[in-house]
Amino acid sequence: MSEQKPITKVPDGNTRFYVTRQKESNDKGFIGYETIWKPFFKVAEYKTPKQP
Repeated sequence: MSEQKPITKVPDGNTRFYVTRQKESNDKGFIGYETIWKPFFKVAEYKTPKQP
């Protein structure tokens, strides 16, 4: 039977729209990834128009 290799930590994946991070392994040895989405646009603060 082959030896199991130690699980190495993968660095975070950064893109323009999201970040992926490696999760901890579960009892079966499965390692998942979580995706954190970045906002696509900024919301400007509303300013009331000038009175004539």
